[in-house]
Amino acid sequence: MERQLMRTLLSKATVGIAGLGGLGSTCAISLARVGVGKLILADFDRVEEGNLDRQYYFRRQLGMFKTEALAETIRSIDPFVTLDLHTLRLNKNNIADTFSSARVIVEALDHASAKSMLIETCLESMPDIPIVAVSGLAGTGDFESIRLLHRGRLHICGDFSAEVSPELPAVAPRVGLLANLQADTVLELLLASKR
Repeated sequence: MERQLMRTLLSKATVGIAGLGGLGSTCAISLARVGVGKLILADFDRVEEGNLDRQYYFRRQLGMFKTEALAETIRSIDPFVTLDLHTLRLNKNNIADTFSSARVIVEALDHASAKSMLIETCLESMPDIPIVAVSGLAGTGDFESIRLLHRGRLHICGDFSAEVSPELPAVAPRVGLLANLQADTVLELLLASKR
């Protein structure tokens, strides 16, 4: 697809991102760079020093809400992206309202229980919206184990085994790889009907 046509189509798209840590912040930056017109950004947390090793934030943003810090960064890249910020903890009761206008939702939450809750809620209450999630992102190397599975509207990136732990932390290269695989999957979904 021609680049200009792709940007025109993407400029009309809305993508929701649940969680703005390493996966969500990096995915959002990639989607903004390719021209997605509107991003719905949801997270309750603030930028901490420990985030800087794998998340798309800067030292000057320490203490800011992640929604506001990421919005600042995205606006410096592309001031024409529409940003809908939700500084809140997502739960079963606010997910559908938060992401009501999204054509695709990116699951980028830290904890397994929160991931499951978001996916289950979206599958139940938002029957037409695809979800792009991650399972298994810890460690380094072994990139050949990373794959993408499609289960109906649920698309899962990862190695499906390397869970984050003190012995096997999430590190920037692998987190970035999976965040960009999520962004690429979002693009495929947004552009699929236009081919």
